Amino acid sequence: MIETGEAQERVILVAVSRSDNDNNERGGTPRGNVTEQSLDELEDLAATAGALSVARIIQNREAVHPGTYVGKGKIEEIKEAIYEYDATGIICDDELSPAQLANLEEALEIKVLDRTLVILDIFAAHAATNEGKIQVELAQLRYRATRLVGLRKSLSRLGGGIGTRGPGETKLEMDRRVIHERIGQLKSELDKVVTHRELTRGQRKKTGIPVIAIVGYTNAGKSTLLNTLTGAGVLEEDKLFATLDPTVRNLELEGGQQVLVSDTVGFISKLPHHLVEAFKSTLEEAVYADIILHVVDASNPSMDLQMHTVYETLSRLGVGNKPVITAFNKIDKADGEEAVRDFKADYTVKISAKTGEGIEELKGIIDRVLRESRVYLDRLFGYDEAGKIAVVRKYGQLLSEEYKPEGIAVTAYVPVEVYDSIK
Repeated sequence: MIETGEAQERVILVAVSRSDNDNNERGGTPRGNVTEQSLDELEDLAATAGALSVARIIQNREAVHPGTYVGKGKIEEIKEAIYEYDATGIICDDELSPAQLANLEEALEIKVLDRTLVILDIFAAHAATNEGKIQVELAQLRYRATRLVGLRKSLSRLGGGIGTRGPGETKLEMDRRVIHERIGQLKSELDKVVTHRELTRGQRKKTGIPVIAIVGYTNAGKSTLLNTLTGAGVLEEDKLFATLDPTVRNLELEGGQQVLVSDTVGFISKLPHHLVEAFKSTLEEAVYADIILHVVDASNPSMDLQMHTVYETLSRLGVGNKPVITAFNKIDKADGEEAVRDFKADYTVKISAKTGEGIEELKGIIDRVLRESRVYLDRLFGYDEAGKIAVVRKYGQLLSEEYKPEGIAVTAYVPVEVYDSIK
């Protein structure tokens, strides 16, 4: 019997190492190292999307070529590599302009993709909820609206593969008018979802239950930590962007304090603008949270660059003036001698979400941060006010409860809203 199936794409990774590659901003990492690390990540992205990286080509330039991304000489080198490695396409490590995409495709006569399209493709494959699917399709169509000609040529060379999931080739054949009509439709649908999300956030705020937003670089272990803390049952995979759809779960700390823990979509360097815009309502979980729990993969050699990217993205979202707890995860895999530090965090802790090491210490830090933002309550409640004590138990941290003839003496730390309602 002859087995048939979709052949795995063989791609060549192409990057431009620029002299303005913000090396000084990233701790003085040498220019070549930054580019190599970025290509390592692009290789992981390609693998997640289902492609095999067979070679990589880097050009040192002052800036990317405005017409073809790389210079004429490198284009000839890429042509030779395509023949040598029997490649079916190339992936560029930056977002290509419409002109660069069309010109490269014409010069190489092969499928041309960029980093943004690969990320969008992965998002399309992993989106599970209606909201996630709408957000991904919206981002894809916005990206493709200005690149119809180049993408038509490039993607028509292969019947499937990276870049064809989600809206699919049928939509690529639409004219700009039809695509913009679809974008308008999706924005309308997303507005309804956003309205619902804002109502949910409003209801959460009224309850006074603190919200912790888990943020971090993709594949840092956010879903594993959420599962370890709350038993959420979220998918855990050693892949980039394994989970996209945010999950909110309840966590009970020592003393009965209730908090809500929300995860967010993973960050990545060169996160496409289209995705930031489309997923803004999801990413805003961090904006409205009381505490930011920043998860870092301590075993990753690019840890410092990844932390820089996370803080950069949070800044773009307008997240500031919130307590930040950085949890250095995967210490069971990390080199124990290597020092880990985050000068932007208020608290740091070493953990392994997989083995449970350091989790109790993390909970203790969360408890301490919450206490610092609360009001100390010391009051005698009458027996007819037992309902108010129930509110203290649910939304605050009950320190002591003593039954006396004249009533119930309570000491606790409670949110300002709760204190005002029961004082």
